[in-house]
Amino acid sequence: SAFRTSGSGETMEFFKPNAYFDFMRLRRINVTASLITFTLAIGCYFFPGPNWGLDFKGGTEIQLAFTGNVSAAELRSTMTTIGHTAGEVVSVEGRTNEYIVRIGEVSALSAADKARIRTRLRRGFEGSRAGVQETKFSPGGDKISLRLSDIAAPEAIRTALVESGARVREHGCVRFGAQAANRYECALVGIADDVIAGLHTQLGARAPESALRVEWVGPKAGAQLRDSAIKSLLFAMALIMVYIAFRFDLRFAPGAVIAMFHDAVITAGILILLRKEFTLTSVAALLTIVGYSVNDTIVVYDRIRENLGRLRGKTMVEVINVSTSQTLSRTILTSVVTAMSVLGFLIWGTPVIRDFAETMIIGIVIGTYSSIYVAAPVTEWLDRHYFRQAEEKPARPARGARVGAAKKA
Repeated sequence: SAFRTSGSGETMEFFKPNAYFDFMRLRRINVTASLITFTLAIGCYFFPGPNWGLDFKGGTEIQLAFTGNVSAAELRSTMTTIGHTAGEVVSVEGRTNEYIVRIGEVSALSAADKARIRTRLRRGFEGSRAGVQETKFSPGGDKISLRLSDIAAPEAIRTALVESGARVREHGCVRFGAQAANRYECALVGIADDVIAGLHTQLGARAPESALRVEWVGPKAGAQLRDSAIKSLLFAMALIMVYIAFRFDLRFAPGAVIAMFHDAVITAGILILLRKEFTLTSVAALLTIVGYSVNDTIVVYDRIRENLGRLRGKTMVEVINVSTSQTLSRTILTSVVTAMSVLGFLIWGTPVIRDFAETMIIGIVIGTYSSIYVAAPVTEWLDRHYFRQAEEKPARPARGARVGAAKKA
């Protein structure tokens, strides 16, 4: 590498100041390869399809600390034995015998179970002053809230729930809210309790006494999060398109927009092929990649626009080659430094941070490629087919001028 001194100080450069690379020579091959890859990436959305994570498809995430030695393979086998065949087991970094278990179930109660409990509960309070006026189950199925017409003993409510088929925790019913409201809440046995009970049956003393953390996302909430994530990506791209339209003329804007979609779609397609989970972290990484891609493209475009005024005798292909060659050192430095920063997260980060870092590294490579081999060729194609023809097309003389010229002849 070499150092070039400028008015603002020294800047590190990998290539000589007058270096010239013919990037546009293989533009047709590169654009064709990008189109094929882009099409295949879109196809991946349909087959094999995204591997939606807990955030988007719904389910329960339980963090467990075992009292004895339990391997991840043994825990997976045990989860299958107790009836959770779709369960996922992730080791917690830096903690021995501690795992995060993800299962597709959200509640230990089905819709039929809830309907049966409501019906039997109303029948159980028939004939008493404390009739059941309202019954609500928590989305996770681990709590039930009741509103009665009169005051009742919490133990009597617990007994009625047990008789209705609900699995209630011992001393799990309490009164809450205003006195006149007659509201009660009872803790039920949830999906995490079922998992821990099953682990105790299979693993004995090695099983955890309770869960360190339980989080759930309902299917409806997961679908809403998925739709919101897709909308956030589309809105971000739309706003970037508006910015580019004001920042550059129509000769440049389409190339930046196409490169932006190119990077986001292909990165997502690679994640699908690798069967990586799509979570909110993945969406955050894709949004970052979109911004990175546009930033790198704008740097190249700025230099092209400057050189269009300086190199008036050059063709657009030559101007693009000169401009890209001049910004190549900056592009490489930015990409390498960013990738090295993210690499630290990939090596030493937690599983969630690793997923983000892995997506970022893929996006950085694709974004650097698209700024040179996608955005610039699109700009050259538009210039050659539309703008250059419009500039070179001779002005059509007025009708009067044509008549005068004919008489003079």
